[in-house]
Amino acid sequence: MADRKEIRKRIGSVQNTRQITRAMKMVAAAKLRRSQEAILNTRPFAYRIYSILLSLFQQEGIQHPLLVSREEKRVRLIVVAGDRGLCGSFNANVFKEALKFIKVKQAAGVEVTLDVIGKKAQDFFKKRHPISTCHEGLLGKVTYAKASAIAHEILEAYQKEEFDAIYLVYNEFKSAIQQNITTERLIPISTEAPEGVVGILKAGEDLRLKSYIFEPSKTEILNEIVPKHFYMQFFRCVLESVASEHGARMSAMESATKNASEMIDHLTLLYNKARQAAITKELMEIIGGVEAMT
Repeated sequence: MADRKEIRKRIGSVQNTRQITRAMKMVAAAKLRRSQEAILNTRPFAYRIYSILLSLFQQEGIQHPLLVSREEKRVRLIVVAGDRGLCGSFNANVFKEALKFIKVKQAAGVEVTLDVIGKKAQDFFKKRHPISTCHEGLLGKVTYAKASAIAHEILEAYQKEEFDAIYLVYNEFKSAIQQNITTERLIPISTEAPEGVVGILKAGEDLRLKSYIFEPSKTEILNEIVPKHFYMQFFRCVLESVASEHGARMSAMESATKNASEMIDHLTLLYNKARQAAITKELMEIIGGVEAMT
């Protein structure tokens, strides 16, 4: 049986770990509330602008360079992960999906340019696939200004025909315990819209007009709304990932705290057994000594 001093030391170590995981869970829960509010406030506008573009696709004479699908010879993949670990399989699932995407595209003869967001993504891919750009300083405090600046640079490269499509891999936030890995084509706009967009389209299906009056002109309106759509969807996806990361970390720390408590109970039982065995041994020695003297 293990030495009591060693068991006490292990119990103290696990108790310290439990305090850390419990504190991290509380911090993640507080950040999750803020992130969840941010994504819930952003989704309605992002989904609405998405639905407007999909509705415009049905109109005659609607043309815009950013909406035309080209044969994919070169694509850009943006991988959104986290800056830190201790969040379960959050980062690993994103990396797995990104590697799968790259493998499929390369098998089809498509060149994949990789952009990463998050230090974990940079550390993972630097030895597995060449990284074109690492966008730093975005996840600490996500703002529309930061996100739109990055999206603008990417959109300019697309307009110069440096690549034929922009894809993004991220964790879509569902709840604190559920995050869905999503691969989404941002440009050209994908007809496989998110669930929220599909709901808006179905709700307004009977109200949608077959013809629109454009003022000042279709071209000017599309020149304004298409880039804004890209900026908003990129911003939304980053917020989805941040909220998912906090949810995954909260769940992981809750599980770690529970496991630590169970380990403390097990070690405490071992310590009591060792202590009882030591007491029994001492009693037997006393009894043996008394019997030897009589």
